[in-house]
Amino acid sequence: MKQTTMKRGQFLRELGLSSSALMAFYCLGTTMTACSSGSDDPTPTPTTPTTSTGLTGNADLSKGAINFTLNLTSTDFATLKTVGNFVTVGSVIVANAKGTMVALSKACTHEGTTVGYRSAQNDFFCSNHGSEFSTTGAVEMGPATKALTVYTAKLSTDGNTLTVTA
Repeated sequence: MKQTTMKRGQFLRELGLSSSALMAFYCLGTTMTACSSGSDDPTPTPTTPTTSTGLTGNADLSKGAINFTLNLTSTDFATLKTVGNFVTVGSVIVANAKGTMVALSKACTHEGTTVGYRSAQNDFFCSNHGSEFSTTGAVEMGPATKALTVYTAKLSTDGNTLTVTA
């Protein structure tokens, strides 16, 4: 017997669900999840802005320990001075979470999708399967079962630089 795989959306369309029904599933927070261990799932590649003049050090975990500084006066990172904003830098997501700078690994521990910061919930969310993480990296909702790695984020006294270390 040959096993075949298909994407979640294709599966639901095969069941005859319309686009509006699919949106209802996503918007209502259904517990319907599809998890694939197939090798055809794309894994995000960590990237570090190469044109940024506001970044010094190593922000890519594949190149060694995380240890970088962001110049918050540069256009690439100035948004971090505003509560609720976030940036991804290499393998790390940095957010101004209710006035506290936090830095965590950006890859969801379930399947590696890049997480985003949600200001209203003050948490990190994986749009792929709905995993939620606290600002301390702890899993708040699965399917992820492992916490995100937390890095030390230290803001300078003048508020113009942020140093992130492992």
